Amino acid sequence: MQKKSIFQCRFIFLATLCLSVSVSVSPTHAQLVRDLPEPASGVKAKSVAFAKQYMVAAAHPLATEAGLEILARGGSAIDATIAVQLVLNLVEPQSSGIGGGAFMLHFDAAKKATVAYDGRETAPMLSTPKLFLGEDGKPIRFADAVRSGKSVGVPGVLRALEAAHAAYGKLEWAALFQPAIRLAENGYPLSARTVQQASGTQNSVLMQSNPATKAMFFNADNTPKAAGTIIKNIALANLLKRIAKGGADAFYIGETARNIATAVGAHVRPGVLSEGDLAGYRTRISEPVCGLYRTYRVCGMSMPSSGGVAIVQMLGVLERFDMGALKPNSAEAIHLFSEAGRLAYADREKFAADDRFADVPVAALISADYLRARSAMIRTDKTLGRAPAGTPVNVKTAFAGDATLSETGTSHISIVDAAGNAVSMTTSIDASFGSLIFVDGFFLNNQLTDFSLAPADADGNAVANAVFPGKRPRSAMSPMLIFSKNGELTMSIGSALGSTIINQVAKSIVGVIDWKLDMQAAISLPNIGSRNGPTDLEKNTPAEKTATALQALGHEVRIADIPGGLQGILRVPEGWQGGADPRRDGLAKGK
Repeated sequence: MQKKSIFQCRFIFLATLCLSVSVSVSPTHAQLVRDLPEPASGVKAKSVAFAKQYMVAAAHPLATEAGLEILARGGSAIDATIAVQLVLNLVEPQSSGIGGGAFMLHFDAAKKATVAYDGRETAPMLSTPKLFLGEDGKPIRFADAVRSGKSVGVPGVLRALEAAHAAYGKLEWAALFQPAIRLAENGYPLSARTVQQASGTQNSVLMQSNPATKAMFFNADNTPKAAGTIIKNIALANLLKRIAKGGADAFYIGETARNIATAVGAHVRPGVLSEGDLAGYRTRISEPVCGLYRTYRVCGMSMPSSGGVAIVQMLGVLERFDMGALKPNSAEAIHLFSEAGRLAYADREKFAADDRFADVPVAALISADYLRARSAMIRTDKTLGRAPAGTPVNVKTAFAGDATLSETGTSHISIVDAAGNAVSMTTSIDASFGSLIFVDGFFLNNQLTDFSLAPADADGNAVANAVFPGKRPRSAMSPMLIFSKNGELTMSIGSALGSTIINQVAKSIVGVIDWKLDMQAAISLPNIGSRNGPTDLEKNTPAEKTATALQALGHEVRIADIPGGLQGILRVPEGWQGGADPRRDGLAKGK
Protein backbone atom coordinates (compact mmCIF):
# COMPACT_ATOMS: atom_id res chain seq x y z
CA MET A 1 0.00 0.00 0.00
CA GLN A 2 1.51 3.33 -1.05
CA LYS A 3 1.72 6.31 1.27
CA LYS A 4 -0.46 8.53 -0.90
CA SER A 5 -3.32 6.06 -0.75
CA ILE A 6 -3.05 5.96 3.05
CA PHE A 7 -2.75 9.58 3.96
CA GLN A 8 -4.99 11.37 1.42
CA CYS A 9 -3.24 13.34 -1.28
CA ARG A 10 -5.49 16.34 -0.74
CA PHE A 11 -3.68 17.17 2.50
CA ILE A 12 -0.33 17.65 0.73
CA PHE A 13 -1.33 21.09 -0.52
CA LEU A 14 -2.69 22.08 2.91
CA ALA A 15 0.47 20.86 4.61
CA THR A 16 2.63 22.98 2.30
CA LEU A 17 0.59 26.05 3.16
CA CYS A 18 0.75 25.41 6.90
CA LEU A 19 4.49 24.77 6.88
CA SER A 20 5.13 28.17 5.32
CA VAL A 21 4.00 29.79 8.57
CA SER A 22 6.67 30.14 11.23
CA VAL A 23 5.93 28.72 14.68
CA SER A 24 6.97 30.53 17.85
CA VAL A 25 8.08 27.91 20.35
CA SER A 26 9.10 30.09 23.26
CA PRO A 27 6.38 32.69 23.86
CA THR A 28 6.44 34.74 27.03
CA HIS A 29 4.51 33.65 30.10
CA ALA A 30 2.03 36.51 29.56
CA GLN A 31 1.46 35.46 25.95
CA LEU A 32 0.78 31.86 26.95
CA VAL A 33 -1.77 32.89 29.55
CA ARG A 34 -3.50 35.30 27.16
CA ASP A 35 -3.55 32.92 24.18
CA LEU A 36 -4.98 29.81 25.86
CA PRO A 37 -7.86 28.45 23.77
CA GLU A 38 -11.23 27.78 25.30
CA PRO A 39 -11.45 24.17 26.56
CA ALA A 40 -13.24 21.77 24.27
CA SER A 41 -16.89 21.14 25.09
CA GLY A 42 -18.30 18.14 23.29
CA VAL A 43 -16.73 17.20 19.97
CA LYS A 44 -15.82 20.56 18.48
CA ALA A 45 -13.87 20.86 15.26
CA LYS A 46 -10.09 21.09 15.59
CA SER A 47 -7.76 21.62 12.66
CA VAL A 48 -5.09 19.05 11.98
CA ALA A 49 -1.59 20.34 12.82
CA PHE A 50 1.32 20.08 10.36
CA ALA A 51 5.06 20.24 11.00
CA LYS A 52 8.19 19.46 9.03
CA GLN A 53 10.79 18.96 11.79
CA TYR A 54 9.20 17.97 15.10
CA MET A 55 5.89 17.88 16.94
CA VAL A 56 4.33 17.65 20.41
CA ALA A 57 0.78 16.54 21.18
CA ALA A 58 -0.23 16.89 24.82
CA ALA A 59 -3.33 17.43 26.93
CA HIS A 60 -2.76 21.11 27.75
CA PRO A 61 -1.38 24.00 25.63
CA LEU A 62 1.15 25.06 28.27
CA ALA A 63 2.53 21.51 28.38
CA THR A 64 2.77 21.40 24.58
CA GLU A 65 4.63 24.71 24.56
CA ALA A 66 7.07 23.40 27.19
CA GLY A 67 7.88 20.42 24.98
CA LEU A 68 8.36 22.66 21.95
CA GLU A 69 10.69 24.91 23.94
CA ILE A 70 12.90 21.92 24.72
CA LEU A 71 12.87 20.61 21.14
CA ALA A 72 13.76 24.07 19.80
CA ARG A 73 16.86 23.97 22.01
CA GLY A 74 17.96 20.70 20.42
CA GLY A 75 16.45 18.41 23.01
CA SER A 76 15.39 14.85 22.29
CA ALA A 77 11.90 13.38 22.37
CA ILE A 78 12.68 12.08 25.87
CA ASP A 79 13.87 15.51 27.01
CA ALA A 80 10.65 17.07 25.76
CA THR A 81 8.55 14.35 27.41
CA ILE A 82 10.05 15.16 30.79
CA ALA A 83 9.29 18.87 30.43
CA VAL A 84 5.74 18.12 29.24
CA GLN A 85 5.04 15.73 32.14
CA LEU A 86 6.23 18.22 34.74
CA VAL A 87 4.04 21.00 33.34
CA LEU A 88 1.04 18.64 33.12
CA ASN A 89 1.55 17.89 36.83
CA LEU A 90 1.17 21.61 37.45
CA VAL A 91 -1.66 22.61 35.09
CA GLU A 92 -3.62 19.33 34.93
CA PRO A 93 -3.11 18.02 38.50
CA GLN A 94 -6.27 15.91 38.38
CA SER A 95 -4.81 13.65 35.70
CA SER A 96 -1.12 12.85 36.15
CA GLY A 97 2.09 13.81 37.86
CA ILE A 98 5.08 12.75 39.91
CA GLY A 99 2.74 11.16 42.45
CA GLY A 100 1.69 8.58 39.87
CA GLY A 101 3.03 6.27 37.20
CA ALA A 102 3.41 5.92 33.45
CA PHE A 103 3.92 3.52 30.58
CA MET A 104 6.23 4.77 27.84
CA LEU A 105 7.40 3.53 24.44
CA HIS A 106 10.51 5.09 22.92
CA PHE A 107 11.58 4.68 19.28
CA ASP A 108 15.26 5.17 18.43
CA ALA A 109 15.21 6.28 14.78
CA ALA A 110 18.90 5.62 14.16
CA LYS A 111 18.71 2.04 15.38
CA LYS A 112 15.08 1.47 14.37
CA ALA A 113 14.56 0.00 17.83
CA THR A 114 11.70 0.40 20.29
CA VAL A 115 11.93 -0.05 24.06
CA ALA A 116 9.18 -0.06 26.71
CA TYR A 117 9.62 1.74 30.04
CA ASP A 118 7.30 0.52 32.80
CA GLY A 119 6.94 3.26 35.41
CA ARG A 120 3.77 1.71 36.84
CA GLU A 121 3.21 1.98 40.60
CA THR A 122 3.96 -1.02 42.81
CA ALA A 123 2.16 -2.36 45.87
CA PRO A 124 4.02 -1.66 49.14
CA MET A 125 5.91 -4.59 50.61
CA LEU A 126 3.53 -4.80 53.59
CA SER A 127 0.53 -5.22 51.27
CA THR A 128 -1.45 -8.44 51.34
CA PRO A 129 -4.17 -9.86 49.07
CA LYS A 130 -6.61 -8.79 51.81
CA LEU A 131 -5.62 -5.10 51.57
CA PHE A 132 -9.11 -3.98 50.52
CA LEU A 133 -11.18 -6.41 52.59
CA GLY A 134 -13.21 -5.20 55.57
CA GLU A 135 -13.65 -6.90 58.91
CA ASP A 136 -16.43 -9.01 57.39
CA GLY A 137 -14.02 -10.40 54.82
CA LYS A 138 -15.76 -8.59 51.96
CA PRO A 139 -14.30 -5.79 49.81
CA ILE A 140 -14.83 -2.30 51.20
CA ARG A 141 -16.78 0.24 49.11
CA PHE A 142 -14.84 1.17 45.99
CA ALA A 143 -15.14 4.91 46.73
CA ASP A 144 -13.72 4.34 50.22
CA ALA A 145 -10.85 2.34 48.76
CA VAL A 146 -10.01 5.08 46.26
CA ARG A 147 -9.98 7.96 48.75
CA SER A 148 -7.68 6.29 51.23
CA GLY A 149 -4.08 5.59 52.08
CA LYS A 150 -4.68 1.97 51.11
CA SER A 151 -4.95 2.90 47.44
CA VAL A 152 -1.56 4.62 47.13
CA GLY A 153 1.04 2.69 45.16
CA VAL A 154 4.74 3.56 45.03
CA PRO A 155 4.97 6.31 42.36
CA GLY A 156 7.06 5.34 39.33
CA VAL A 157 6.98 8.11 36.75
CA LEU A 158 10.11 9.98 37.87
CA ARG A 159 12.26 6.83 37.95
CA ALA A 160 11.05 5.89 34.47
CA LEU A 161 11.79 9.35 33.09
CA GLU A 162 15.21 9.33 34.73
CA ALA A 163 16.07 5.94 33.23
CA ALA A 164 14.95 7.04 29.77
CA HIS A 165 16.90 10.30 30.07
CA ALA A 166 20.08 8.42 30.98
CA ALA A 167 19.74 6.47 27.73
CA TYR A 168 18.31 9.04 25.31
CA GLY A 169 18.53 12.52 26.86
CA LYS A 170 20.51 15.27 25.10
CA LEU A 171 19.98 18.27 27.37
CA GLU A 172 20.90 18.44 31.04
CA TRP A 173 18.30 16.98 33.43
CA ALA A 174 17.99 20.25 35.35
CA ALA A 175 17.18 22.24 32.20
CA LEU A 176 14.07 20.14 31.61
CA PHE A 177 12.52 21.33 34.88
CA GLN A 178 12.72 25.04 34.10
CA PRO A 179 9.41 25.48 32.22
CA ALA A 180 7.42 23.90 35.07
CA ILE A 181 9.34 25.77 37.77
CA ARG A 182 8.82 29.06 35.92
CA LEU A 183 5.06 28.51 35.66
CA ALA A 184 4.75 27.29 39.25
CA GLU A 185 6.48 30.42 40.56
CA ASN A 186 5.01 33.03 38.19
CA GLY A 187 1.51 31.61 38.01
CA TYR A 188 -0.69 29.79 35.51
CA PRO A 189 -4.41 29.87 34.74
CA LEU A 190 -6.78 27.32 36.22
CA SER A 191 -8.48 25.45 33.41
CA ALA A 192 -12.25 25.02 33.30
CA ARG A 193 -11.77 21.26 33.42
CA THR A 194 -9.69 21.43 36.61
CA VAL A 195 -12.24 23.73 38.24
CA GLN A 196 -15.12 21.46 37.26
CA GLN A 197 -13.45 18.36 38.69
CA ALA A 198 -12.23 20.09 41.84
CA SER A 199 -15.70 21.41 42.61
CA GLY A 200 -17.48 18.06 42.17
CA THR A 201 -19.48 17.13 45.27
CA GLN A 202 -17.10 14.61 46.84
CA ASN A 203 -13.89 16.30 45.69
CA SER A 204 -15.07 19.68 46.95
CA VAL A 205 -15.69 18.39 50.47
CA LEU A 206 -12.37 16.59 50.70
CA MET A 207 -10.33 19.39 49.14
CA GLN A 208 -11.77 22.01 51.43
CA SER A 209 -10.76 19.89 54.43
CA ASN A 210 -7.09 20.33 53.45
CA PRO A 211 -5.79 23.91 53.85
CA ALA A 212 -3.31 23.53 50.96
CA THR A 213 -5.83 22.30 48.38
CA LYS A 214 -8.51 24.67 49.65
CA ALA A 215 -6.19 27.63 49.10
CA MET A 216 -5.30 26.40 45.61
CA PHE A 217 -8.78 25.69 44.24
CA PHE A 218 -11.27 27.63 46.41
CA ASN A 219 -11.93 31.20 47.50
CA ALA A 220 -12.14 32.27 51.13
CA ASP A 221 -15.95 31.94 51.00
CA ASN A 222 -15.61 28.28 49.85
CA THR A 223 -16.74 28.99 46.28
CA PRO A 224 -14.59 27.49 43.53
CA LYS A 225 -12.05 29.79 41.94
CA ALA A 226 -13.07 30.80 38.42
CA ALA A 227 -11.50 29.26 35.35
CA GLY A 228 -8.65 31.51 34.22
CA THR A 229 -7.71 32.53 37.76
CA ILE A 230 -3.92 32.78 37.95
CA ILE A 231 -2.56 30.56 40.71
CA LYS A 232 0.89 29.50 41.89
CA ASN A 233 2.28 26.29 43.38
CA ILE A 234 5.37 27.30 45.33
CA ALA A 235 5.57 23.97 47.18
CA LEU A 236 5.84 22.08 43.90
CA ALA A 237 8.31 24.63 42.52
CA ASN A 238 10.58 24.06 45.52
CA LEU A 239 10.35 20.28 45.16
CA LEU A 240 11.09 20.43 41.42
CA LYS A 241 14.17 22.53 42.17
CA ARG A 242 15.42 19.81 44.53
CA ILE A 243 14.76 17.06 41.96
CA ALA A 244 16.38 19.12 39.20
CA LYS A 245 19.53 19.36 41.31
CA GLY A 246 19.57 15.97 43.00
CA GLY A 247 17.88 13.70 40.48
CA ALA A 248 14.98 11.39 41.26
CA ASP A 249 16.67 10.45 44.55
CA ALA A 250 15.49 13.83 45.88
CA PHE A 251 11.96 12.46 45.57
CA TYR A 252 12.45 8.81 46.56
CA ILE A 253 14.85 9.35 49.47
CA GLY A 254 14.69 11.97 52.21
CA GLU A 255 12.20 14.73 53.04
CA THR A 256 9.55 14.11 50.38
CA ALA A 257 9.66 10.35 50.83
CA ARG A 258 9.06 10.84 54.56
CA ASN A 259 6.20 13.24 53.84
CA ILE A 260 4.57 10.73 51.48
CA ALA A 261 4.84 7.83 53.90
CA THR A 262 3.56 9.98 56.76
CA ALA A 263 0.55 11.25 54.80
CA VAL A 264 -0.41 7.74 53.66
CA GLY A 265 -0.14 6.33 57.16
CA ALA A 266 -2.01 9.24 58.78
CA HIS A 267 -5.11 8.91 56.58
CA VAL A 268 -8.37 7.92 58.28
CA ARG A 269 -8.11 4.73 56.17
CA PRO A 270 -4.34 4.33 56.43
CA GLY A 271 -2.12 2.58 53.94
CA VAL A 272 1.13 0.70 54.43
CA LEU A 273 3.48 2.52 52.05
CA SER A 274 6.87 3.18 53.67
CA GLU A 275 10.02 5.17 52.99
CA GLY A 276 11.69 1.85 52.18
CA ASP A 277 9.13 1.18 49.45
CA LEU A 278 9.98 4.50 47.81
CA ALA A 279 13.73 3.98 48.08
CA GLY A 280 13.40 0.52 46.58
CA TYR A 281 11.35 1.42 43.48
CA ARG A 282 12.88 0.32 40.18
CA THR A 283 11.76 0.95 36.58
CA ARG A 284 11.10 -2.11 34.48
CA ILE A 285 12.50 -1.99 30.93
CA SER A 286 11.20 -4.49 28.41
CA GLU A 287 10.34 -5.25 24.79
CA PRO A 288 7.03 -3.96 23.43
CA VAL A 289 4.15 -6.23 22.43
CA CYS A 290 3.78 -6.12 18.63
CA GLY A 291 1.44 -7.53 16.02
CA LEU A 292 0.47 -6.96 12.39
CA TYR A 293 -2.53 -5.11 11.01
CA ARG A 294 -2.84 -4.94 7.24
CA THR A 295 0.71 -3.95 6.22
CA TYR A 296 1.57 -2.24 9.51
CA ARG A 297 3.41 -3.32 12.65
CA VAL A 298 1.50 -2.19 15.72
CA CYS A 299 3.43 -2.02 19.02
CA GLY A 300 2.17 -1.41 22.55
CA MET A 301 3.16 -1.91 26.17
CA SER A 302 3.91 -5.22 27.77
CA MET A 303 2.08 -6.39 30.90
CA PRO A 304 0.73 -5.24 33.31
CA SER A 305 -0.59 -2.80 30.74
CA SER A 306 -3.36 -4.75 29.05
CA GLY A 307 -3.60 -2.19 26.25
CA GLY A 308 -0.86 -3.52 24.02
CA VAL A 309 -2.28 -7.05 23.93
CA ALA A 310 -5.91 -5.93 23.71
CA ILE A 311 -5.36 -3.57 20.76
CA VAL A 312 -3.24 -6.11 18.87
CA GLN A 313 -6.07 -8.60 19.51
CA MET A 314 -8.82 -6.23 18.32
CA LEU A 315 -6.97 -5.38 15.14
CA GLY A 316 -6.08 -9.01 14.52
CA VAL A 317 -9.73 -10.00 14.89
CA LEU A 318 -10.78 -7.23 12.46
CA GLU A 319 -8.14 -8.25 9.91
CA ARG A 320 -10.51 -10.56 7.99
CA PHE A 321 -13.14 -7.83 7.58
CA ASP A 322 -12.91 -5.14 4.90
CA MET A 323 -13.31 -2.23 7.30
CA GLY A 324 -12.25 0.20 4.59
CA ALA A 325 -15.36 -0.67 2.59
CA LEU A 326 -17.59 0.37 5.49
CA LYS A 327 -18.46 3.94 6.31
CA PRO A 328 -17.17 5.42 9.56
CA ASN A 329 -20.01 5.80 12.08
CA SER A 330 -22.11 3.21 10.27
CA ALA A 331 -23.95 0.52 12.23
CA GLU A 332 -22.03 -2.16 10.30
CA ALA A 333 -18.62 -0.72 11.28
CA ILE A 334 -19.61 -0.11 14.91
CA HIS A 335 -21.00 -3.64 15.18
CA LEU A 336 -17.77 -5.27 14.01
CA PHE A 337 -15.60 -2.96 16.11
CA SER A 338 -17.68 -3.63 19.22
CA GLU A 339 -17.56 -7.39 18.69
CA ALA A 340 -13.77 -7.27 18.45
CA GLY A 341 -13.75 -5.30 21.70
CA ARG A 342 -15.91 -7.89 23.47
CA LEU A 343 -13.43 -10.62 22.64
CA ALA A 344 -10.38 -8.60 23.69
CA TYR A 345 -11.92 -7.36 26.95
CA ALA A 346 -13.06 -10.89 27.83
CA ASP A 347 -9.46 -12.09 27.64
CA ARG A 348 -8.26 -8.96 29.47
CA GLU A 349 -10.61 -9.67 32.35
CA LYS A 350 -9.29 -13.18 32.84
CA PHE A 351 -5.61 -13.08 31.92
CA ALA A 352 -4.15 -9.56 32.17
CA ALA A 353 -1.93 -8.95 35.20
CA ASP A 354 1.67 -8.35 36.23
CA ASP A 355 3.40 -11.21 34.41
CA ARG A 356 6.07 -11.56 37.09
CA PHE A 357 3.38 -12.75 39.48
CA ALA A 358 0.91 -14.53 37.19
CA ASP A 359 1.20 -16.71 34.13
CA VAL A 360 0.03 -14.41 31.32
CA PRO A 361 0.10 -16.19 27.93
CA VAL A 362 0.91 -13.07 25.89
CA ALA A 363 2.36 -14.85 22.86
CA ALA A 364 -0.62 -17.20 22.68
CA LEU A 365 -3.15 -14.38 23.09
CA ILE A 366 -1.81 -12.51 20.06
CA SER A 367 -0.91 -15.48 17.84
CA ALA A 368 -2.41 -15.46 14.35
CA ASP A 369 -4.08 -18.85 14.79
CA TYR A 370 -5.73 -17.81 18.05
CA LEU A 371 -7.00 -14.52 16.63
CA ARG A 372 -8.36 -16.20 13.52
CA ALA A 373 -10.33 -18.58 15.73
CA ARG A 374 -11.63 -15.72 17.86
CA SER A 375 -12.55 -13.70 14.76
CA ALA A 376 -14.58 -16.62 13.42
CA MET A 377 -16.93 -16.18 16.39
CA ILE A 378 -18.13 -12.84 15.03
CA ARG A 379 -21.35 -12.81 13.01
CA THR A 380 -22.47 -9.89 10.89
CA ASP A 381 -26.15 -10.45 11.71
CA LYS A 382 -26.04 -10.88 15.48
CA THR A 383 -24.00 -9.75 18.47
CA LEU A 384 -22.04 -12.13 20.65
CA GLY A 385 -23.57 -10.55 23.73
CA ARG A 386 -21.19 -11.17 26.59
CA ALA A 387 -18.21 -12.95 25.03
CA PRO A 388 -16.37 -15.75 26.83
CA ALA A 389 -12.64 -15.60 27.47
CA GLY A 390 -10.65 -17.75 25.09
CA THR A 391 -8.46 -20.77 25.75
CA PRO A 392 -5.07 -19.87 24.31
CA VAL A 393 -2.47 -22.61 24.20
CA ASN A 394 0.11 -22.96 26.97
CA VAL A 395 -2.18 -21.62 29.71
CA LYS A 396 -0.85 -23.14 32.93
CA THR A 397 -3.18 -21.57 35.49
CA ALA A 398 -6.94 -21.08 35.44
CA PHE A 399 -7.82 -17.70 36.88
CA ALA A 400 -11.17 -16.25 37.85
CA GLY A 401 -12.42 -13.22 35.95
CA ASP A 402 -11.75 -9.73 37.30
CA ALA A 403 -13.99 -6.97 35.96
CA THR A 404 -12.27 -4.16 37.89
CA LEU A 405 -12.32 -1.01 35.73
CA SER A 406 -9.67 1.69 36.00
CA GLU A 407 -10.52 5.31 36.78
CA THR A 408 -10.24 8.42 34.62
CA GLY A 409 -7.39 10.61 35.94
CA THR A 410 -4.99 10.02 33.05
CA SER A 411 -3.16 11.93 30.29
CA HIS A 412 -1.27 11.06 27.12
CA ILE A 413 1.81 12.55 25.45
CA SER A 414 3.01 11.91 21.87
CA ILE A 415 6.27 13.50 20.65
CA VAL A 416 8.52 13.23 17.61
CA ASP A 417 11.87 15.06 17.63
CA ALA A 418 13.97 16.46 14.77
CA ALA A 419 15.92 13.21 14.44
CA GLY A 420 12.75 11.14 14.07
CA ASN A 421 12.93 9.66 17.57
CA ALA A 422 9.49 9.27 19.11
CA VAL A 423 7.72 8.82 22.42
CA SER A 424 4.25 7.58 23.23
CA MET A 425 3.60 7.89 26.97
CA THR A 426 0.39 7.48 28.93
CA THR A 427 0.66 8.82 32.46
CA SER A 428 -1.81 8.67 35.33
CA ILE A 429 -2.75 9.10 38.96
CA ASP A 430 -5.90 7.01 38.22
CA ALA A 431 -9.02 8.73 39.62
CA SER A 432 -9.58 12.47 39.31
CA PHE A 433 -6.95 13.92 41.72
CA GLY A 434 -5.95 10.34 42.58
CA SER A 435 -6.29 9.45 46.24
CA LEU A 436 -6.75 13.19 47.04
CA ILE A 437 -3.74 12.95 49.36
CA PHE A 438 -1.74 16.11 48.66
CA VAL A 439 1.97 16.22 49.50
CA ASP A 440 4.54 18.93 48.69
CA GLY A 441 2.35 20.41 45.94
CA PHE A 442 1.22 17.24 44.12
CA PHE A 443 -1.44 14.53 44.46
CA LEU A 444 -0.70 10.89 45.23
CA ASN A 445 -2.19 8.19 43.05
CA ASN A 446 -4.89 5.64 43.92
CA GLN A 447 -3.57 3.04 41.47
CA LEU A 448 -3.82 0.11 43.87
CA THR A 449 -7.58 0.13 43.26
CA ASP A 450 -6.71 -1.10 39.76
CA PHE A 451 -6.06 -4.43 41.47
CA SER A 452 -9.02 -6.67 42.12
CA LEU A 453 -10.39 -5.65 45.52
CA ALA A 454 -11.16 -9.34 46.16
CA PRO A 455 -8.29 -11.84 45.83
CA ALA A 456 -10.62 -14.65 44.73
CA ASP A 457 -14.12 -15.16 43.36
CA ALA A 458 -17.09 -16.57 45.28
CA ASP A 459 -15.94 -20.12 44.53
CA GLY A 460 -12.44 -19.48 45.86
CA ASN A 461 -10.74 -19.27 42.47
CA ALA A 462 -7.70 -16.99 42.52
CA VAL A 463 -7.76 -13.70 40.57
CA ALA A 464 -4.66 -13.02 38.46
CA ASN A 465 -4.86 -9.29 39.23
CA ALA A 466 -4.95 -9.64 43.03
CA VAL A 467 -2.80 -7.48 45.31
CA PHE A 468 0.64 -8.80 46.24
CA PRO A 469 3.77 -7.08 47.64
CA GLY A 470 5.83 -5.45 44.88
CA LYS A 471 3.23 -6.25 42.23
CA ARG A 472 2.04 -3.75 39.61
CA PRO A 473 -1.72 -3.44 39.03
CA ARG A 474 -3.33 -4.15 35.69
CA SER A 475 -3.87 -1.10 33.51
CA ALA A 476 -5.78 -0.13 30.37
CA MET A 477 -3.20 2.52 29.42
CA SER A 478 -2.30 1.99 25.78
CA PRO A 479 0.61 4.03 24.41
CA MET A 480 1.16 2.78 20.86
CA LEU A 481 3.76 3.19 18.12
CA ILE A 482 2.93 2.02 14.60
CA PHE A 483 5.39 1.25 11.83
CA SER A 484 5.28 0.70 8.08
CA LYS A 485 6.39 -2.63 6.62
CA ASN A 486 9.92 -1.26 6.12
CA GLY A 487 10.22 -0.26 9.80
CA GLU A 488 9.56 3.46 9.34
CA LEU A 489 7.68 5.12 12.19
CA THR A 490 4.14 5.91 11.06
CA MET A 491 2.21 6.93 14.18
CA SER A 492 2.47 7.69 17.90
CA ILE A 493 -0.87 7.62 19.71
CA GLY A 494 -2.54 7.03 23.06
CA SER A 495 -5.38 8.27 25.23
CA ALA A 496 -6.87 8.91 28.65
CA LEU A 497 -10.18 7.85 30.26
CA GLY A 498 -9.72 4.59 32.12
CA SER A 499 -10.85 1.33 30.63
CA THR A 500 -12.24 3.08 27.52
CA ILE A 501 -8.67 3.87 26.43
CA ILE A 502 -8.31 0.61 24.51
CA ASN A 503 -11.37 1.28 22.34
CA GLN A 504 -10.44 4.93 21.77
CA VAL A 505 -6.95 4.13 20.54
CA ALA A 506 -8.13 1.22 18.41
CA LYS A 507 -10.82 3.32 16.65
CA SER A 508 -8.24 5.97 15.80
CA ILE A 509 -5.90 3.38 14.30
CA VAL A 510 -8.74 1.98 12.20
CA GLY A 511 -9.63 5.54 11.22
CA VAL A 512 -6.15 6.21 9.82
CA ILE A 513 -5.35 2.81 8.27
CA ASP A 514 -8.76 1.70 6.97
CA TRP A 515 -10.63 4.97 6.46
CA LYS A 516 -7.64 7.05 5.33
CA LEU A 517 -8.41 9.87 7.78
CA ASP A 518 -5.90 12.47 8.88
CA MET A 519 -4.71 12.31 12.49
CA GLN A 520 -7.14 14.89 13.81
CA ALA A 521 -10.13 13.41 12.01
CA ALA A 522 -9.33 9.93 13.32
CA ILE A 523 -9.07 11.22 16.89
CA SER A 524 -12.31 13.19 16.50
CA LEU A 525 -14.30 10.12 15.44
CA PRO A 526 -17.06 9.33 17.96
CA ASN A 527 -15.92 7.14 20.83
CA ILE A 528 -17.60 3.78 20.50
CA GLY A 529 -17.22 0.12 21.41
CA SER A 530 -17.90 -2.55 23.98
CA ARG A 531 -15.92 -3.55 27.05
CA ASN A 532 -17.74 -6.89 26.97
CA GLY A 533 -20.90 -5.31 28.28
CA PRO A 534 -23.16 -2.70 26.67
CA THR A 535 -22.16 -1.17 23.36
CA ASP A 536 -21.17 2.41 24.14
CA LEU A 537 -22.06 5.22 21.74
CA GLU A 538 -20.83 8.73 22.38
CA LYS A 539 -23.67 11.14 23.09
CA ASN A 540 -24.47 13.90 20.60
CA THR A 541 -22.35 12.37 17.82
CA PRO A 542 -23.24 10.60 14.55
CA ALA A 543 -22.69 7.25 16.29
CA GLU A 544 -25.80 7.86 18.38
CA LYS A 545 -27.93 7.50 15.23
CA THR A 546 -26.94 3.83 14.89
CA ALA A 547 -28.61 2.79 18.15
CA THR A 548 -31.76 1.33 16.60
CA ALA A 549 -29.85 -0.68 13.97
CA LEU A 550 -27.49 -2.05 16.62
CA GLN A 551 -30.36 -2.98 18.91
CA ALA A 552 -31.84 -4.95 16.02
CA LEU A 553 -28.63 -7.02 16.06
CA GLY A 554 -29.08 -7.68 19.77
CA HIS A 555 -26.81 -5.00 21.19
CA GLU A 556 -27.59 -3.48 24.56
CA VAL A 557 -26.85 0.14 23.68
CA ARG A 558 -25.63 2.72 26.15
CA ILE A 559 -25.46 6.37 25.02
CA ALA A 560 -23.21 8.48 27.21
CA ASP A 561 -20.58 11.20 27.36
CA ILE A 562 -17.15 9.67 26.68
CA PRO A 563 -14.80 12.64 27.10
CA GLY A 564 -11.70 10.86 25.83
CA GLY A 565 -8.19 12.25 25.87
CA LEU A 566 -6.45 11.14 22.65
CA GLN A 567 -3.25 12.72 21.36
CA GLY A 568 -1.52 11.51 18.21
CA ILE A 569 1.14 12.20 15.59
CA LEU A 570 1.13 10.73 12.07
CA ARG A 571 3.84 10.69 9.39
CA VAL A 572 2.91 12.28 6.06
CA PRO A 573 5.13 12.83 3.00
CA GLU A 574 6.03 16.40 4.07
CA GLY A 575 6.67 15.65 7.74
CA TRP A 576 4.11 15.13 10.52
CA GLN A 577 0.42 15.58 11.22
CA GLY A 578 -0.77 16.07 14.78
CA GLY A 579 -4.12 15.77 16.47
CA ALA A 580 -5.49 16.44 19.96
CA ASP A 581 -8.79 15.33 21.41
CA PRO A 582 -11.44 18.04 20.82
CA ARG A 583 -13.26 16.86 23.94
CA ARG A 584 -10.46 18.20 26.15
CA ASP A 585 -7.89 20.99 26.35
CA GLY A 586 -5.11 19.37 24.32
CA LEU A 587 -2.93 20.88 21.60
CA ALA A 588 -0.82 19.38 18.84
CA LYS A 589 1.81 21.74 17.49
CA GLY A 590 5.21 21.62 15.84
CA LYS A 591 7.75 23.28 13.60
